[in-house]
Amino acid sequence: MYLQNTLMKNAMTKSFLSKIIFLGILPIMLLLLQTNNSFGQGCSDAGFCSMNSFKPNKSDSSSHLTNQFKIGTFYGSADNAITVYGGYLEYSKQINNKLGFDTKLTSINQTGNGISSFGLADLFLNFNYKTANKLMFTVGGKLPLSGANSTRNNLPLPMDYQASLGTVDLILGVGYEINKLQLVAAIQQPITQNKNQFLASQYPPTSKLSSFQSTNNFQRAGDVLLRISYPFSINSKLRLTPSLLPIYHLGNDTYTDELNRERTIIGSQGLTLNGNIFLDYEINTKNIIQINFGRPFVVRDARPDGLTRGYIFNLEYKVRF
Repeated sequence: MYLQNTLMKNAMTKSFLSKIIFLGILPIMLLLLQTNNSFGQGCSDAGFCSMNSFKPNKSDSSSHLTNQFKIGTFYGSADNAITVYGGYLEYSKQINNKLGFDTKLTSINQTGNGISSFGLADLFLNFNYKTANKLMFTVGGKLPLSGANSTRNNLPLPMDYQASLGTVDLILGVGYEINKLQLVAAIQQPITQNKNQFLASQYPPTSKLSSFQSTNNFQRAGDVLLRISYPFSINSKLRLTPSLLPIYHLGNDTYTDELNRERTIIGSQGLTLNGNIFLDYEINTKNIIQINFGRPFVVRDARPDGLTRGYIFNLEYKVRF
């Protein structure tokens, strides 16, 4: 009896501490979502942190529902007066109690400064392995559906108008849950680089593109992320999940200038700290609608990869079967 009481007290203490930690973070997140002028690395539209493995997930007690299909659309503001919007399709399969996979196809449109570009972006494939009830490892990759070498009037466009980063990436991650507090850490490392050839000097001074960061022969470093989230049940159908998402760019990116010299893009290494709020409406055990809003409040000095976002709004429909 003594041992049972002790275990119950320890479990209650851990649950209480988890809630206190996240309730302390929540006011900071609400404050950051009111900030109007910050731009940072976005991830809700095409990044690896929007994969099913790395998003806040409710523990599914319906073990017979092993398939999951999602269709989603997003809208956001980017740097240089560019608006981004697009969509995605995602399929997840739980093969057995330990092994599952996720696959995702994305597209994006970028519009601004008299330019509009649309294209298929990336294909993601992740395999997930649960070694314990609350511990999951992920290994996968991203295949680009564009070489990031789109042009306009026979001139290369900057990364801000490219549908994809154009890199083949390796993705590794681990997730753990402590009394509803969900922790995810992951790395996305480019294995290949893209074919972008944009040089700002190719455009006349009267063109807005003459002020964009050159990315000819762009060499992009990898990213690591940590997601911290905690779900709050509003009622039997509504769930609110605040989430903090720091992303650290592991090195300064480089490009090749007009004289074929490699140049370092100073300030492209560093931290972006994002906040997300997820609102899930469970129509029934098989059908769920999710709204997700996010924006940064700590940014890198330079973001040459075209992933700059002032805010991102995402609407998603999910069906399990």
